[in-house]
Amino acid sequence: MCDNDSFDDMVAYRLRQERLARRTFGSLTLGAGLATLLPLGCAPAEPATSPTPAAPGSAAASTGTAASAGATTTESEVSITTPDGTCDAYFVHPAAGASPAVLVWPDIFGLRPAFRQMGKRLAESGYAVLVVNPFYRKQKAPTAPPHPDFEDKATREALMALMRSLSADTAATDAKAFTAWLDRQPSVDKARKIGTTGYCMGGPLVMRTAAANPERVGAVASFHGGGLVTDEPDSPHLLIPKMKARFLIAIAANDDAKQPEAKDKLKEAFAQASLTASVEVFEGTKHGWCPPDSHVYDAVAANKAWSEMLALFKAALG
Repeated sequence: MCDNDSFDDMVAYRLRQERLARRTFGSLTLGAGLATLLPLGCAPAEPATSPTPAAPGSAAASTGTAASAGATTTESEVSITTPDGTCDAYFVHPAAGASPAVLVWPDIFGLRPAFRQMGKRLAESGYAVLVVNPFYRKQKAPTAPPHPDFEDKATREALMALMRSLSADTAATDAKAFTAWLDRQPSVDKARKIGTTGYCMGGPLVMRTAAANPERVGAVASFHGGGLVTDEPDSPHLLIPKMKARFLIAIAANDDAKQPEAKDKLKEAFAQASLTASVEVFEGTKHGWCPPDSHVYDAVAANKAWSEMLALFKAALG
């Protein structure tokens, strides 16, 4: 995930470049130079304004913002028991009625205010949204320090170790546990399919979620997903024949430049499986353009991707 096999070499190469540039422009910090690492790690910048999370175990009602004109929502911090432990997560849904569920997989920087903000925005559009801490086996969120510095060896190694703690097996285990938890919630309409979205390393996780729960997952959206197509025998794209969902694969322009064949292999695999899929390169974007706390956040492209995701969910989830 997020180009596991080559991530270390690519980071090392970028760091050598940054050490040269630092003589003029200063150290590689989140606010200054981490943008050059974004094709590798979805790095966040200054935190965006986001809702204050409710206390663990509680449910705090909140009203959709004027900008979104969304539904009134209820949000809470929740704990989900899995075969491997207890996952901490953020759950937000319309305050009234039952809604289609959406499972959100964050990027390498994990569950944080920006993803709570995104989850709430999606709930205001009529979905019961679960944003998980994918690294719960190792530690509770937050799993990344504020404004992480990738040139700091300890920080870099800690984040990479968290990412490497995940595997195809843990993804399948978690996908089944999280979807089962969602189906037990009164706020979830179990008669309608589940959607799932993933960012950066979350891209492979949504693919594995769709393969692990083909009868439940009806819509999949990957945004600047890393490692969707690899040469490994467990490459996510090889699981497509097991899936029954509709897809939105939103690819960063600089990711496409590095692996232009990936989109064609994805299109071919979806076509062979007779699955409806939009595989699109978002021109001019850099890896990590969607989360609002990203240093390369592109509001226009992010809103386009968001609109396409909502259209997908409307068609596939109702």
